[in-house]
Amino acid sequence: MTPEPIPFNRPYATGAELAAIREAIDNGHLSAGGPFTRRCTAWLERQMGCTKALLTHSGTGALELAALLANVGPGDEVIMPSFTFVSTANAFVLRGAVPVFVDIRSDTLNLDETLIEDAITPRTKAVVPVHYAGVGCEMHAVMDVAGRHGALVIEDASHSLRATYRGRPLGSIGDLGILSFHETKNVHCGEGGVLLVRDPAWVGRAEVAHEKGTDRSRFLRGEVDKYTWSDLGSSYAPSEVNAAYLWVQLEASERISRERMQIWRRYHEALAPLEARGVLRRPTVPKDRQHQGHIYYVLVESLEARNALIGGLERRGVNAVFHYVPLHSSPAGQRYGRAHGDLRVTQSASDRLVRLPLWVGMTETDVERVVEAVSDVLEEAAASLAI
Repeated sequence: MTPEPIPFNRPYATGAELAAIREAIDNGHLSAGGPFTRRCTAWLERQMGCTKALLTHSGTGALELAALLANVGPGDEVIMPSFTFVSTANAFVLRGAVPVFVDIRSDTLNLDETLIEDAITPRTKAVVPVHYAGVGCEMHAVMDVAGRHGALVIEDASHSLRATYRGRPLGSIGDLGILSFHETKNVHCGEGGVLLVRDPAWVGRAEVAHEKGTDRSRFLRGEVDKYTWSDLGSSYAPSEVNAAYLWVQLEASERISRERMQIWRRYHEALAPLEARGVLRRPTVPKDRQHQGHIYYVLVESLEARNALIGGLERRGVNAVFHYVPLHSSPAGQRYGRAHGDLRVTQSASDRLVRLPLWVGMTETDVERVVEAVSDVLEEAAASLAI
Protein backbone atom coordinates (compact mmCIF):
# COMPACT_ATOMS: atom_id res chain seq x y z
CA MET A 1 0.00 0.00 0.00
CA THR A 2 1.31 3.45 -0.95
CA PRO A 3 1.97 5.56 2.17
CA GLU A 4 0.21 8.87 2.61
CA PRO A 5 2.06 11.85 1.11
CA ILE A 6 4.00 13.98 3.59
CA PRO A 7 2.98 17.64 3.20
CA PHE A 8 5.48 20.46 3.58
CA ASN A 9 3.37 22.14 6.27
CA ARG A 10 0.33 21.25 8.33
CA PRO A 11 -1.06 24.14 10.41
CA TYR A 12 -1.10 23.03 14.03
CA ALA A 13 -4.11 23.20 16.31
CA THR A 14 -3.91 22.31 20.00
CA GLY A 15 -7.59 21.32 20.15
CA ALA A 16 -8.58 24.20 22.43
CA GLU A 17 -8.94 26.84 19.71
CA LEU A 18 -12.66 26.30 19.05
CA ALA A 19 -13.51 26.69 22.75
CA ALA A 20 -11.57 29.96 22.84
CA ILE A 21 -13.34 31.23 19.73
CA ARG A 22 -16.68 30.28 21.32
CA GLU A 23 -15.69 32.25 24.40
CA ALA A 24 -14.90 35.25 22.22
CA ILE A 25 -18.33 34.99 20.60
CA ASP A 26 -20.01 34.67 23.98
CA ASN A 27 -18.12 37.74 25.19
CA GLY A 28 -19.99 39.75 22.56
CA HIS A 29 -16.80 41.52 21.44
CA LEU A 30 -15.52 40.35 18.04
CA SER A 31 -13.77 43.46 16.76
CA ALA A 32 -10.22 44.33 17.76
CA GLY A 33 -9.07 45.09 21.27
CA GLY A 34 -11.12 42.68 23.38
CA PRO A 35 -10.13 40.35 26.24
CA PHE A 36 -8.17 37.89 24.09
CA THR A 37 -6.21 40.70 22.47
CA ARG A 38 -5.26 41.97 25.92
CA ARG A 39 -4.17 38.50 27.04
CA CYS A 40 -2.01 38.04 23.94
CA THR A 41 -0.32 41.42 24.17
CA ALA A 42 0.37 41.06 27.89
CA TRP A 43 1.92 37.62 27.27
CA LEU A 44 4.06 38.96 24.43
CA GLU A 45 5.26 41.94 26.46
CA ARG A 46 6.36 39.59 29.25
CA GLN A 47 7.93 37.02 26.94
CA MET A 48 9.69 39.51 24.69
CA GLY A 49 10.66 42.03 27.37
CA CYS A 50 9.33 44.91 25.26
CA THR A 51 7.46 48.03 26.38
CA LYS A 52 4.48 47.53 24.07
CA ALA A 53 3.15 44.78 21.82
CA LEU A 54 0.52 45.70 19.23
CA LEU A 55 -1.24 42.81 17.47
CA THR A 56 -1.67 43.22 13.72
CA HIS A 57 -3.63 41.44 11.02
CA SER A 58 -0.36 40.06 9.55
CA GLY A 59 3.39 40.23 9.76
CA THR A 60 3.16 42.41 6.66
CA GLY A 61 0.93 44.81 8.57
CA ALA A 62 3.42 44.93 11.44
CA LEU A 63 6.23 45.82 9.01
CA GLU A 64 4.11 48.55 7.41
CA LEU A 65 3.31 49.94 10.83
CA ALA A 66 7.03 49.92 11.70
CA ALA A 67 7.87 51.78 8.49
CA LEU A 68 5.22 54.39 9.32
CA LEU A 69 6.57 54.88 12.85
CA ALA A 70 10.13 55.16 11.54
CA ASN A 71 9.07 58.22 9.49
CA VAL A 72 10.49 56.63 6.38
CA GLY A 73 9.70 58.68 3.30
CA PRO A 74 10.67 59.52 -0.28
CA GLY A 75 14.42 59.63 -0.80
CA ASP A 76 15.22 57.58 2.31
CA GLU A 77 17.13 54.31 2.03
CA VAL A 78 16.62 51.15 4.07
CA ILE A 79 19.31 48.45 4.16
CA MET A 80 18.08 44.84 4.15
CA PRO A 81 18.89 41.43 2.72
CA SER A 82 17.58 40.45 -0.69
CA PHE A 83 17.05 36.93 0.67
CA THR A 84 13.73 37.64 2.39
CA PHE A 85 9.99 37.75 1.78
CA VAL A 86 8.66 40.61 -0.34
CA SER A 87 6.89 42.26 2.62
CA THR A 88 10.25 43.25 4.14
CA ALA A 89 10.85 45.56 1.18
CA ASN A 90 7.25 46.42 0.30
CA ALA A 91 6.61 48.01 3.70
CA PHE A 92 9.24 50.68 3.02
CA VAL A 93 8.61 51.09 -0.71
CA LEU A 94 5.00 51.97 0.16
CA ARG A 95 6.40 54.93 2.14
CA GLY A 96 8.50 56.02 -0.86
CA ALA A 97 11.83 54.67 0.40
CA VAL A 98 14.46 52.71 -1.54
CA PRO A 99 15.44 49.23 -0.33
CA VAL A 100 19.20 48.76 -0.51
CA PHE A 101 19.89 45.05 -0.84
CA VAL A 102 23.02 43.70 0.84
CA ASP A 103 24.41 40.17 0.59
CA ILE A 104 23.99 37.47 3.22
CA ARG A 105 26.46 35.33 5.14
CA SER A 106 27.18 31.90 3.71
CA ASP A 107 26.82 30.19 7.10
CA THR A 108 23.54 31.44 8.66
CA LEU A 109 22.07 33.00 5.47
CA ASN A 110 21.48 36.17 7.49
CA LEU A 111 22.37 39.75 6.52
CA ASP A 112 26.17 40.03 6.34
CA GLU A 113 26.91 42.53 9.08
CA THR A 114 30.36 43.28 7.63
CA LEU A 115 28.77 44.77 4.49
CA ILE A 116 26.33 47.16 6.18
CA GLU A 117 28.68 50.08 6.80
CA ASP A 118 29.81 50.31 3.20
CA ALA A 119 26.14 50.41 2.09
CA ILE A 120 25.27 53.34 4.38
CA THR A 121 24.79 56.76 2.77
CA PRO A 122 23.51 60.09 4.15
CA ARG A 123 20.05 58.90 3.07
CA THR A 124 20.10 55.70 5.15
CA LYS A 125 17.15 55.73 7.58
CA ALA A 126 17.09 52.17 8.86
CA VAL A 127 18.67 48.72 8.79
CA VAL A 128 16.34 45.71 8.70
CA PRO A 129 18.02 42.44 9.75
CA VAL A 130 15.97 39.31 8.96
CA HIS A 131 16.52 36.35 11.29
CA TYR A 132 16.35 33.51 8.80
CA ALA A 133 14.85 30.26 10.12
CA GLY A 134 14.77 31.72 13.62
CA VAL A 135 18.58 31.89 13.83
CA GLY A 136 19.60 35.35 14.97
CA CYS A 137 21.70 37.81 12.98
CA GLU A 138 24.91 39.20 14.52
CA MET A 139 22.87 41.78 16.40
CA HIS A 140 25.72 43.35 18.39
CA ALA A 141 27.46 44.31 15.16
CA VAL A 142 24.21 45.42 13.49
CA MET A 143 23.25 47.63 16.45
CA ASP A 144 26.76 49.08 16.64
CA VAL A 145 27.05 50.13 13.01
CA ALA A 146 23.49 51.45 12.87
CA GLY A 147 23.97 53.40 16.08
CA ARG A 148 27.18 55.03 14.87
CA HIS A 149 25.41 56.26 11.75
CA GLY A 150 22.13 57.31 13.39
CA ALA A 151 20.07 54.62 11.64
CA LEU A 152 17.17 52.78 13.24
CA VAL A 153 17.17 48.99 13.54
CA ILE A 154 13.89 47.25 12.70
CA GLU A 155 14.08 43.49 13.27
CA ASP A 156 12.14 41.26 10.93
CA ALA A 157 11.76 38.36 13.33
CA SER A 158 8.89 36.75 11.39
CA HIS A 159 10.38 33.27 11.91
CA SER A 160 11.50 33.77 15.45
CA LEU A 161 9.04 33.56 18.37
CA ARG A 162 10.89 31.92 21.30
CA ALA A 163 14.27 32.21 19.54
CA THR A 164 17.10 34.15 21.18
CA TYR A 165 20.41 35.86 20.48
CA ARG A 166 22.79 35.69 23.46
CA GLY A 167 19.79 35.12 25.69
CA ARG A 168 17.69 38.00 24.34
CA PRO A 169 14.47 37.31 22.42
CA LEU A 170 14.74 38.03 18.71
CA GLY A 171 12.56 41.00 17.84
CA SER A 172 13.25 42.77 21.13
CA ILE A 173 16.79 44.01 20.46
CA GLY A 174 16.29 46.67 17.78
CA ASP A 175 14.28 49.90 18.00
CA LEU A 176 11.25 48.04 16.64
CA GLY A 177 10.62 44.39 15.90
CA ILE A 178 7.95 42.28 14.27
CA LEU A 179 6.76 38.69 14.53
CA SER A 180 4.48 36.79 12.15
CA PHE A 181 1.65 34.43 13.11
CA HIS A 182 0.94 33.18 9.59
CA GLU A 183 -0.18 29.55 9.42
CA THR A 184 3.30 28.47 8.28
CA LYS A 185 4.86 29.79 11.50
CA ASN A 186 5.41 27.74 14.66
CA VAL A 187 2.67 29.66 16.49
CA HIS A 188 -0.12 31.01 14.33
CA CYS A 189 -3.69 32.25 14.01
CA GLY A 190 -4.06 31.71 10.27
CA GLU A 191 -2.99 35.28 9.53
CA GLY A 192 -1.54 37.60 12.16
CA GLY A 193 1.47 39.47 13.45
CA VAL A 194 2.71 41.81 16.15
CA LEU A 195 4.74 45.00 16.35
CA LEU A 196 7.17 45.09 19.30
CA VAL A 197 8.11 48.52 20.66
CA ARG A 198 11.20 48.74 22.88
CA ASP A 199 11.46 52.48 23.67
CA PRO A 200 8.63 53.89 25.85
CA ALA A 201 8.91 57.16 23.91
CA TRP A 202 7.54 55.39 20.82
CA VAL A 203 4.43 53.96 22.48
CA GLY A 204 2.06 56.92 22.18
CA ARG A 205 2.55 57.39 18.46
CA ALA A 206 2.52 53.61 17.88
CA GLU A 207 -0.90 53.36 19.53
CA VAL A 208 -2.22 56.21 17.39
CA ALA A 209 -0.92 54.70 14.13
CA HIS A 210 -2.30 51.30 15.14
CA GLU A 211 -5.73 52.84 15.84
CA LYS A 212 -6.22 54.34 12.36
CA GLY A 213 -4.43 57.54 13.30
CA THR A 214 -6.69 58.33 16.27
CA ASP A 215 -6.09 58.64 20.00
CA ARG A 216 -8.74 55.99 20.71
CA SER A 217 -6.39 54.12 23.06
CA ARG A 218 -6.22 57.15 25.33
CA PHE A 219 -10.02 57.45 25.17
CA LEU A 220 -10.48 53.81 26.22
CA ARG A 221 -8.17 54.42 29.19
CA GLY A 222 -10.24 57.46 30.19
CA GLU A 223 -7.44 59.93 29.50
CA VAL A 224 -9.55 62.01 27.09
CA ASP A 225 -13.33 62.48 26.82
CA LYS A 226 -13.44 61.79 23.07
CA TYR A 227 -11.07 60.58 20.41
CA THR A 228 -10.13 62.16 17.13
CA TRP A 229 -7.84 61.87 14.13
CA SER A 230 -4.40 63.02 15.24
CA ASP A 231 -1.77 61.40 12.97
CA LEU A 232 -1.25 58.97 10.11
CA GLY A 233 -2.42 55.42 10.70
CA SER A 234 -4.50 52.57 9.38
CA SER A 235 -6.57 49.57 10.43
CA TYR A 236 -3.90 47.13 11.57
CA ALA A 237 -5.52 45.23 14.44
CA PRO A 238 -6.90 41.66 14.07
CA SER A 239 -10.33 40.56 15.26
CA GLU A 240 -10.97 38.85 18.59
CA VAL A 241 -11.56 35.59 16.71
CA ASN A 242 -7.93 35.61 15.53
CA ALA A 243 -6.72 36.72 18.95
CA ALA A 244 -8.64 33.88 20.63
CA TYR A 245 -7.00 31.32 18.36
CA LEU A 246 -3.60 32.95 18.91
CA TRP A 247 -4.00 32.98 22.69
CA VAL A 248 -4.35 29.19 22.81
CA GLN A 249 -1.27 28.84 20.61
CA LEU A 250 0.81 31.23 22.72
CA GLU A 251 -0.05 29.23 25.85
CA ALA A 252 1.25 26.11 24.08
CA SER A 253 4.23 27.80 22.43
CA GLU A 254 6.91 26.26 24.65
CA ARG A 255 5.66 22.75 23.91
CA ILE A 256 5.26 23.53 20.20
CA SER A 257 8.87 24.78 20.03
CA ARG A 258 10.12 21.75 21.94
CA GLU A 259 8.35 19.30 19.60
CA ARG A 260 9.56 21.10 16.48
CA MET A 261 13.12 21.06 17.82
CA GLN A 262 12.89 17.30 18.31
CA ILE A 263 12.00 16.90 14.63
CA TRP A 264 14.72 19.38 13.60
CA ARG A 265 17.34 17.46 15.58
CA ARG A 266 16.24 14.14 14.05
CA TYR A 267 16.79 15.60 10.60
CA HIS A 268 20.11 17.12 11.61
CA GLU A 269 21.48 13.87 13.00
CA ALA A 270 20.17 11.69 10.19
CA LEU A 271 21.52 13.95 7.44
CA ALA A 272 25.02 14.26 8.94
CA PRO A 273 26.44 11.36 6.87
CA LEU A 274 25.28 13.01 3.64
CA GLU A 275 26.98 16.24 4.66
CA ALA A 276 30.15 14.30 5.52
CA ARG A 277 30.10 12.88 1.99
CA GLY A 278 29.81 16.38 0.54
CA VAL A 279 26.45 15.92 -1.20
CA LEU A 280 24.58 18.53 0.86
CA ARG A 281 25.10 21.10 3.58
CA ARG A 282 23.03 21.24 6.77
CA PRO A 283 21.99 24.46 8.59
CA THR A 284 24.58 26.33 10.67
CA VAL A 285 23.54 27.58 14.12
CA PRO A 286 26.13 29.60 16.11
CA LYS A 287 26.56 28.52 19.74
CA ASP A 288 25.34 31.85 21.17
CA ARG A 289 21.96 31.51 19.43
CA GLN A 290 18.91 29.42 20.29
CA HIS A 291 16.37 28.72 17.58
CA GLN A 292 13.04 26.85 17.78
CA GLY A 293 12.95 24.52 14.81
CA HIS A 294 11.07 26.76 12.43
CA ILE A 295 12.73 25.56 9.21
CA TYR A 296 14.91 22.62 8.30
CA TYR A 297 16.71 23.16 5.03
CA VAL A 298 19.57 21.65 3.09
CA LEU A 299 21.84 23.26 0.50
CA VAL A 300 22.76 21.14 -2.52
CA GLU A 301 25.33 21.66 -5.26
CA SER A 302 23.41 23.67 -7.85
CA LEU A 303 20.07 24.91 -9.14
CA GLU A 304 19.79 21.77 -11.26
CA ALA A 305 20.44 19.59 -8.20
CA ARG A 306 17.85 21.54 -6.22
CA ASN A 307 15.18 21.07 -8.87
CA ALA A 308 16.04 17.40 -9.22
CA LEU A 309 15.81 16.89 -5.46
CA ILE A 310 12.43 18.64 -5.15
CA GLY A 311 11.06 16.69 -8.13
CA GLY A 312 12.44 13.39 -6.90
CA LEU A 313 10.98 13.91 -3.44
CA GLU A 314 7.59 14.78 -4.94
CA ARG A 315 7.56 11.50 -6.86
CA ARG A 316 8.21 9.73 -3.56
CA GLY A 317 5.31 11.45 -1.81
CA VAL A 318 7.36 14.12 -0.01
CA ASN A 319 6.47 17.78 -0.54
CA ALA A 320 9.66 19.85 -0.24
CA VAL A 321 10.03 23.42 -1.50
CA PHE A 322 12.63 26.05 -2.26
CA HIS A 323 12.49 29.48 -0.65
CA TYR A 324 12.95 33.11 -1.63
CA VAL A 325 13.59 34.34 -5.14
CA PRO A 326 16.09 37.16 -4.43
CA LEU A 327 14.31 40.50 -4.31
CA HIS A 328 17.11 42.35 -6.08
CA SER A 329 16.60 40.20 -9.20
CA SER A 330 12.80 40.52 -9.24
CA PRO A 331 11.03 43.02 -11.53
CA ALA A 332 9.80 45.16 -8.62
CA GLY A 333 13.13 44.89 -6.80
CA GLN A 334 14.91 46.31 -9.84
CA ARG A 335 12.28 49.02 -10.20
CA TYR A 336 12.11 50.19 -6.59
CA GLY A 337 15.39 49.13 -4.98
CA ARG A 338 19.06 48.77 -5.69
CA ALA A 339 21.67 46.14 -4.97
CA HIS A 340 24.85 47.02 -3.09
CA GLY A 341 27.49 44.65 -4.42
CA ASP A 342 26.99 41.51 -6.50
CA LEU A 343 25.01 39.49 -3.89
CA ARG A 344 26.57 36.23 -5.05
CA VAL A 345 25.89 34.39 -1.77
CA THR A 346 22.22 35.38 -1.95
CA GLN A 347 21.87 34.03 -5.48
CA SER A 348 23.72 30.84 -4.61
CA ALA A 349 21.58 30.17 -1.53
CA SER A 350 18.38 30.82 -3.46
CA ASP A 351 19.43 28.42 -6.21
CA ARG A 352 20.54 25.62 -3.89
CA LEU A 353 18.22 25.64 -0.86
CA VAL A 354 15.52 23.02 -0.25
CA ARG A 355 13.18 23.17 2.74
CA LEU A 356 12.06 19.81 4.12
CA PRO A 357 8.66 19.10 5.73
CA LEU A 358 8.53 20.12 9.40
CA TRP A 359 5.33 20.34 11.44
CA VAL A 360 4.09 19.29 14.85
CA GLY A 361 2.72 15.78 14.53
CA MET A 362 5.42 14.42 12.22
CA THR A 363 6.49 11.00 13.43
CA GLU A 364 9.92 9.43 13.51
CA THR A 365 8.74 7.29 10.60
CA ASP A 366 7.83 10.44 8.63
CA VAL A 367 11.29 11.88 9.21
CA GLU A 368 12.94 8.59 8.26
CA ARG A 369 10.91 8.54 5.02
CA VAL A 370 12.02 12.06 4.14
CA VAL A 371 15.68 11.37 4.91
CA GLU A 372 15.61 8.08 2.96
CA ALA A 373 14.00 9.86 0.01
CA VAL A 374 16.62 12.65 0.11
CA SER A 375 19.40 10.07 0.18
CA ASP A 376 17.89 8.02 -2.66
CA VAL A 377 17.38 11.03 -4.94
CA LEU A 378 20.88 12.38 -4.35
CA GLU A 379 22.43 8.93 -4.91
CA GLU A 380 20.49 8.54 -8.16
CA ALA A 381 21.70 11.94 -9.30
CA ALA A 382 25.31 11.06 -8.45
CA ALA A 383 25.03 7.76 -10.30
CA SER A 384 23.62 9.42 -13.42
CA LEU A 385 26.53 11.88 -13.46
CA ALA A 386 29.01 9.04 -13.14
CA ILE A 387 27.69 7.27 -16.25
